[in-house]
Parts: sequence; C-alpha cells; structure tokens
Amino acid sequence: MMLQYILRRVLTSIPVIFGILLVTFMLARVIPGDPCRAILGEKATEEVCSRFIREKGLDQPLMKQFGIYLGEIGRGEFGQSYRLSLPISRLLAERLPTTVELSVSALMVSLLVGIPLGIISAVKHNSWVDVLTMIWANTGVSMPVFWLGLMLAYVFSLLLKDTPFWLPPSGRVSPGIPDDPFYEVWGMTLTDGTFLFGLLGFISRMNVINALLSANWELLKDSIEHLILPSLALGTIPMALIARMARSSMLDVLGQDYIRTARAKGLSFNAVIFKHAFRNSLLPLVTVIGLSLGSLLGGAVLTETIFGLSGVGRTLFEAITARDYGIVQAFTVVIAVFFVALNLLVDISYAYLDPRIRLN
Repeated sequence: MMLQYILRRVLTSIPVIFGILLVTFMLARVIPGDPCRAILGEKATEEVCSRFIREKGLDQPLMKQFGIYLGEIGRGEFGQSYRLSLPISRLLAERLPTTVELSVSALMVSLLVGIPLGIISAVKHNSWVDVLTMIWANTGVSMPVFWLGLMLAYVFSLLLKDTPFWLPPSGRVSPGIPDDPFYEVWGMTLTDGTFLFGLLGFISRMNVINALLSANWELLKDSIEHLILPSLALGTIPMALIARMARSSMLDVLGQDYIRTARAKGLSFNAVIFKHAFRNSLLPLVTVIGLSLGSLLGGAVLTETIFGLSGVGRTLFEAITARDYGIVQAFTVVIAVFFVALNLLVDISYAYLDPRIRLN
C-alpha cells in the first residue's frame, strides 16, 4: 500500500518537472537585454554579435532550442556557460554543495530553536513567555535578510573582534587550513569523469561533512565558525515561521479530548506533550519544514552575496545579470526539482504519520 502511494506521487511529479523545464526555458528567453553585449560588452559589433548568436544556437527556432535542451538534460548535461565557457554541470557540482550546506545548516538552526520555542509557547499559552515568543517570531518574519546579515557581520566581526565571540564575516574556510577531500585521505584512487568520482567530489565540497569523514578537526571547527553567521541570517525567517506553526498546531492538539483523557489518567507531563500531543501536531509542521528547506535553497542569493559564498544563489544572480541563459535555466531547474522532491518527501511523511492518508 505504501509503495503504491509513493509510485503515484512519483508519477504525478513527472508532468510537473516537464512544465518546470518548459516554463524556465521560455522565461529565460524573455529576460530583457542582449546576451551578446551583456557578455562581450557594449562595444561588441553587429558582426561579432551575429557570430556569437549563431555559435550559441540562439538563432534557431525556440522549440528546436528547447528540443536540444531536453536532449542535453536526457544525457545528464546542461550545455556550456556562455560567459565562463565551462560545462554547466561542472559549475553545479562546484557551487551546489555550498548552497546545500548553508541551507541545511540554516534549517537545523531553525528547527533547534523554532520547535522548542513553539512548544513552550503553546504549553505556556497567554503567559509572558508566550507573548515574548510571538513578538520575537513576528519580528523575525519581518526582518530583511540583507539587513540582518550585515548587522550580524558588523557585531560579531567588528564590535567583538577582540573577544572570544569573534566570528569570520565571509568565506567558507580560513586560508592555510588543509581541506583535502576525504577520499584522498582514505587513500582511494578514483578515475576522473566516473559517477563515483563525481558523487564523492560533490560530498567532499561540503566542508563540514568532508571534515568529519576525514577526521580533520581543525577544518571542522573553522567551517562551523564560517557557517554560523550566514546560517543565522538565512534561518531567521523560517525559524520564526516554524515557531509560530509549532505553537498553533500544538494549541489545536492540546485542546483535543484525548489529551484531556491522558491527563485525567495521570500520565506524566512529558508523556502527554511529547508522546501524544507533539506527534499529532507534526502534520502541518512537516509542510512548513519542507517548504522552508526549498525556499532556503532558492533564496540564498542575498546571504551568499553578503558573506562572500560562491554558491548557487550568487552564481544565478551573476548569470541573470549577464543573460547567461544556460546557467539561469540549469540552476533554476535544479532548485525547482529540489522543491518537487521535497514535496514528495512531505507527502510520504504525511502517509507515515497518518495512515489514513495513504488509504485514501
């Protein structure tokens, strides 16, 4: 029954992904501006631009270009960047780990702070704790990421520069710290271009995981220090949303008859809250968590720019500015596919948490 439910959800995702490919391709083509002059400069002559457009295949009919694009994706490729003259799949492999590491770190911060605050606020409903928590949540939702990022960098990197609380304002790792890939530390010999080489290379570019797998504790400490400020800046809004949703969902569950029955039977506070109430309040919370991770992956542009991180968001911003259609399409599609995959995981989590859903 569970397998059939998962298969149905996977099949319904296929037309969604095709629609994403089509819409992304068409929207990239209607971005105002000339890709030739955006890349080669305003002084590029008509002859140079004509040759550029012909070489890049931009003179072909749109549907033919789309067919070529689908063929490249079917082969696991995304073409070449017009601006950088590099394979886009290589750029993805180099830049995506930074964004994934940052997004997951921001989500972990959001969960570790938001869920406990939401539960405490629900249990202490209408108390001063509840009021302060909701004031903080509303403030967090309203706080611009770029302003918060700059303020965090100013406080922890300038005002506290001579204290133990100093944190680095930019970059992923300090100069001079060895960050050899874990598979090299393990003595593995891999062939360049193979799937295993690409997979392990992708994992090794996430510094925290690479440090753990290679037992490089200096790299681990330094990488975490570099992640704290951008994770706080990026995770503040989802942290506030998760806290509000956890509070609302817990309040709804705590008012149910079976919770009052559990209390009347003399069950301990922890058993009532965590075994009965919290599990049954997870359904709406799972939705918010899944959407939050998707939005973190797609919304890291400002955070990566402020903290000097070369991730997907910053690369996508630069590609839009330069009218580099290939990168815009590839990175947007990858982020959108992440959203689809996360929604699929949310649906599966629903079915696990509430068996009635998969029976329907």
